[in-house]
Amino acid sequence: MAMKHIAGLAVVAVALAGCSAAPADPGTDGEITGEITVLTNRTDIVDTVFQDYKAEFEAAYPGTTVNFEAITDYEGEVSIRLNTEDYGDVLLIPNSVTPDQFPLFFEPLGTIDELSETYRFVEEKSFDGNGYGVAITGNAQGIVYNKTVWEAAGVTELPTSPDEFLDALQAIADNTDAIPYYTNYADGWPLTQWSGNRGITGNVDESIDLTQSDAPWASGEYYEITDGLLYDIVAAGLSEEDPLTTNWEESKTLIGSGQVATMVLGSWAITQMRDAAVAAGGSADEIGYMPFPYQVDGTFYSTIGGDYKNAINVNSDNKATARAWIEWFAAESGYAQSQGGLSPLVDGPSPDTLGDFDAAGVQYIELAPAPAGSESLENDIANTAEIDLWGPIYRQQLIDIARGAADGDKESFFEQLNQRWADARAQVG
Repeated sequence: MAMKHIAGLAVVAVALAGCSAAPADPGTDGEITGEITVLTNRTDIVDTVFQDYKAEFEAAYPGTTVNFEAITDYEGEVSIRLNTEDYGDVLLIPNSVTPDQFPLFFEPLGTIDELSETYRFVEEKSFDGNGYGVAITGNAQGIVYNKTVWEAAGVTELPTSPDEFLDALQAIADNTDAIPYYTNYADGWPLTQWSGNRGITGNVDESIDLTQSDAPWASGEYYEITDGLLYDIVAAGLSEEDPLTTNWEESKTLIGSGQVATMVLGSWAITQMRDAAVAAGGSADEIGYMPFPYQVDGTFYSTIGGDYKNAINVNSDNKATARAWIEWFAAESGYAQSQGGLSPLVDGPSPDTLGDFDAAGVQYIELAPAPAGSESLENDIANTAEIDLWGPIYRQQLIDIARGAADGDKESFFEQLNQRWADARAQVG
């Protein structure tokens, strides 16, 4: 069933690639007035915080009206809606859209050089020298954990290797009532957070090297280290008993109250978990953020990058107001700071939520962008291999094998992934 689903995703990508570009239009110049619809994945705050944003923007630009459409399965639903013209005026660029498809669906916001004078992370959603999205916030990558639970288990030092991390989770299982690790398997998308840790080896060319490798899951490679740890956690019985019943919103309460100890998530999650800890009667200080358990010459590395990127629907009838919203959201809304994220502005403030990283001496790195002409190579290989590197399906398969719900073992699964990747590279050329 998982393979059928992922094959379906690949077909959608091919169908999108076959669409023709929209007719040329005047771009984003014009009067900032009228109505826009903004798509968002923040179903949890669309009726509260986002209403404040709406009021502030409409006050700054009299004559405008902002409507929100919050979508729970954002990736799945919006990827399908891109086959129509009905996907709002402003939207978050779905991860399923490949760079060469950006001009088909989104209005160019300017050249990379122009946009980079104001915004960070511009190259992450660019193609052929143009940028198509502005990050809503920036993230570091690591692991959210409940400090109280870890201390109760007797673990007071940060794990520096996958084996030490497994030992720490085992200590939590032995000495507390908490679930050591929570996969969030059922919602799926939280499993994609594991891919964000590509920078743990300190190699800024990790993504480029991936497209040149026939065996990304070979011993010592990034995907073998990270996916191998996830497999070992589940195989050792250190995750929730029934992953089919996990629930993302509930997981915030579980870690905030100390019923769950640990989750791999981007730094965007820190404030949400701290809020959950306070709501559970505890303190925000109980929630910590640790680097992925891997060091190079005694140093932890964490990749920083943009979160979802706000973009303009190329079919929008109100691109001037859509552009104004994107610029206002980045510079004036305070969203990034409220979420404990890195500002999307070049001269924006740094968050205090990453104090734990400062104390651990974590070094931040930004992954190098793909060379010109190769922007879609990783996506092309992944789609051909039917391995959703930035989706949940193959990691759900990995978890099923690790918990005994599917045939195979870690070695055979990684061998299969390597073969599919190598075959796809040969086909893509």
